[in-house]
Amino acid sequence: MGEILTKEDLRQFGLLLLDSMRTIIQENNEKNQSSQSEWIKSKAVRKLLDISAGSVQNLRMTQKVRFKKVLGSYYYNKEDLLKLFKDESN
Repeated sequence: MGEILTKEDLRQFGLLLLDSMRTIIQENNEKNQSSQSEWIKSKAVRKLLDISAGSVQNLRMTQKVRFKKVLGSYYYNKEDLLKLFKDESN
């Protein structure tokens, strides 16, 4: 027949569930933090590459770097920019 569950069994299950949820939330937060740092705003791009706003727009229009538009602001992929910067310095 079936097993009988005790209050202690339920308490242990609850603790395991909470621990699993904390782990998932922590991993998700770490993932979000790393992905947030991969995208930088136009102003930071201009400083990083020492280029004009028009040049940043040109990079976007020619699709030399990946970008996202969020609430009217453009964000550029930092990895793409650094690769572009390396290529131009060689």
